[in-house]
Amino acid sequence: MANTNTAGFGLIPAGTLGSTPSTQGQGKYFIEAAYNADLFQGSSVRIVNGYLISAQASITTSTIGVLNGIFYNAATTKKPTWANWYNQPITPANSENITAFVLDNPFQLYVGAMDAAIPQADFFETYGLTVTAAGSETSGQSSSTITYGTRAATANAWRVIRTAEDPDNEDITDTHCSVVVVQNLNQVNSGGLTSAS
Repeated sequence: MANTNTAGFGLIPAGTLGSTPSTQGQGKYFIEAAYNADLFQGSSVRIVNGYLISAQASITTSTIGVLNGIFYNAATTKKPTWANWYNQPITPANSENITAFVLDNPFQLYVGAMDAAIPQADFFETYGLTVTAAGSETSGQSSSTITYGTRAATANAWRVIRTAEDPDNEDITDTHCSVVVVQNLNQVNSGGLTSAS
């Protein structure tokens, strides 16, 4: 049966490794004022020079986690503002930095959509997300997919664990099958923190 997913949706949190309780806790990080790239909710992010940036420019980039929203004081209204995504460029009041909330548990599991069929034998391999991060400028949700063509034993950022047990989207012989992934290259656990972009 064909999957009902017709596009990617980034990464959505869904439990943790070892079936431990998933609090879906998030860490607070900063996006530098006027950062020049969109960051959609559900997109992979990393830290460079102390600031949060996209981790989707390369499939082998270590990540800190997945963006879950931002908060800043709007320059025009001076009012506290929450958004699902960072719609670049944003320069808050007084040129302060933007607060970003990131699902940063390295053992957090996520559901994502594969961009192609995935044979059962290729589960537990590593994959990248769509290299060009994209998403909805209405909802702020990422439209990234997990890219089957990037498959490698250990080199890539995300490891596919299993199907997401979503009856409408678990056909691994069709595109946009929902699969569960975990970080394979975590900046903290894998030593991937960098001091330059």
